[in-house]
Amino acid sequence: MKLLYIKRKTKTEKRYNIKMGELTTEVTYIKRYFLGMPIKTLQKYRETYYGKIKNCEDCMLFV
Repeated sequence: MKLLYIKRKTKTEKRYNIKMGELTTEVTYIKRYFLGMPIKTLQKYRETYYGKIKNCEDCMLFV
């Protein structure tokens, strides 16, 4: 087993944007792991319908 590695995981989330309303999208998380435990989230992004990559800072998590 590696001591330090990076892993990418995609999951479906509901997000809310003021202009678009409620949005269900797949969000990809890139995390750094140490001995199998996550240490830090390096990047969080989503892909639009047209293939453009956007950072998740522009839309809020919908509860």
